[in-house]
Amino acid sequence: MNKMVMAVIPHDEAEHVLDALINAGFSATFMETKGGMLRQSQYSLFIAVSTETLDNALDIIKNSCKIDIALDEDDLTKQEILENSGAQKLGGAVIFVWDLDRLETY
Repeated sequence: MNKMVMAVIPHDEAEHVLDALINAGFSATFMETKGGMLRQSQYSLFIAVSTETLDNALDIIKNSCKIDIALDEDDLTKQEILENSGAQKLGGAVIFVWDLDRLETY
C-alpha cells in the first residue's frame, strides 16, 4: 500500500530537508504555507511513498529538520537549558501520514 506523507517544516530548514529527500531518491512536491499563532512562513512537503520506504523517508525528515544552535559563553540561560534537557539541536517538523487508496500518474 502507498502512503502520503505531509511534512510541515520551518521555512529556514525546508531546503535542507528537500535536498536530503531528493538525494535519497524520493520525489516531493512542496508549497509555501503560513500558519501558527505568528503566521510564520513554512513549507509543506508532500511525499508519496510505499509502506516499505515510509520509515526511511521519516528518518530523513527527522534527521534533516534540525539546526545546530550556537551559544555565547555569557548566555548562561540557554546553556543551563541545554544541560538540563540534553537537547543539542532545535527545530522540527510536523508530520501527517495517511493511506492512499489510489495513486495514478499521467
